[in-house]
Amino acid sequence: MVIKHSGIGVVCLLSLAAAGCTTSPQNYAATLSSQDPKWQSPQCEEIRAEAVNYEARETKASDLAPGLLIGPYGLGIAAAIKENDEKRRKLFVREMHLRCSSLPLPKELENTQSETNQSKRADTFR
Repeated sequence: MVIKHSGIGVVCLLSLAAAGCTTSPQNYAATLSSQDPKWQSPQCEEIRAEAVNYEARETKASDLAPGLLIGPYGLGIAAAIKENDEKRRKLFVREMHLRCSSLPLPKELENTQSETNQSKRADTFR
C-alpha cells in the first residue's frame, strides 16, 4: 500500500518537473541576438555573467533527493521547491530578455510578473 502511494507521488513529481520546464538562463542567453543594441550594455553583460553560474546555484540549493526520502510529505515539499525554482528561473529569463533584447517579450514570459505578484498577495494573508 505504501509503495503504491509513493509510486503515484513519484509519477506526479516527475510530471510536474516535465510540465513546466523553462529554458535555462544560459541556454536562453545563447538564443538572443548578439547584434541587438542592448546586447553590449553593462546590464546585459552583468545578467549574462550571472546566467553562467545560475544552474550550479539552483541545483545546489534545491536537491530533490531529501524530499523523496521523507515520504509522501517530502514529495509535496519537493514539488513545491521545484515549482518555486521554476518561477525564479522564469523571472530570471524574463529579466535577461528585457536587459538584452529589443524584441517584445515572448508569450511564455509575459505573465510572469503578475503570477509573482499574486503569490506575494496570497502570502500576505497567511
